[in-house]
Amino acid sequence: MIKRFYSVVAVAESEAGFIITLDGKPVRTPARNALQAWSRALAEAVAAEWECQEQWIRPATMPLTQLVSTAIDRVSVDPAAIVEALMAYGASDLLCYRADMPEDLVLRQEAAWQPLVDWAAGALGVEMVVVTGVMPRPQPPASLDRLKNIIAAYDVPRLTALQTVVAATGSLLLGVALLVGRVTAEETLALAQLDETFQAEIWGVDDEAKQRWAGLQQEVKAAAQLLALCSSCS
Repeated sequence: MIKRFYSVVAVAESEAGFIITLDGKPVRTPARNALQAWSRALAEAVAAEWECQEQWIRPATMPLTQLVSTAIDRVSVDPAAIVEALMAYGASDLLCYRADMPEDLVLRQEAAWQPLVDWAAGALGVEMVVVTGVMPRPQPPASLDRLKNIIAAYDVPRLTALQTVVAATGSLLLGVALLVGRVTAEETLALAQLDETFQAEIWGVDDEAKQRWAGLQQEVKAAAQLLALCSSCS
């Protein structure tokens, strides 16, 4: 950790957006780019994370700062590579792989996940094959092409949010559903953790699982917050 070295956190408007400054100097990303937000609301939320730091700077408590940095340093540099990485999740989407037992879990997955699979087919034109077990099965190429075209049209902040949600949940369908408002962040979390929740009801939850759950919550909620704060971004 780095000791807090600044007194005043502020937001300044620039030609390309809004930058966050510490004692008048722009904050830099890990790649040494200016930490710049696409909307004033987002910039102020990022600035608030810096303002909340006390004696020591704790990056784990600054999820929006991390997301904006990732967007600037990685996503904006090569969005096509991000899209390709996301499509790997689409080919083996969590929602399309179902348990064959016990019956309670089978029924729970069907009730929770199938409505989203049906929604993707109807609203997005993306028909996905649902399989039982863990053996991989190819998805229809036309559906994957359609899904790729959808996510390739997203701008940098939305693509960044999508990448975060998909990596956390293992489901591209869930990520897209969150981006378009089909599900909330809380619903996304519940759907992604359905199997783990079922097992926890039987065996309980250990400390490691609690930590993973806390990390998942922070990532998905930060992505949803990024989307909300960029709702007016072009």
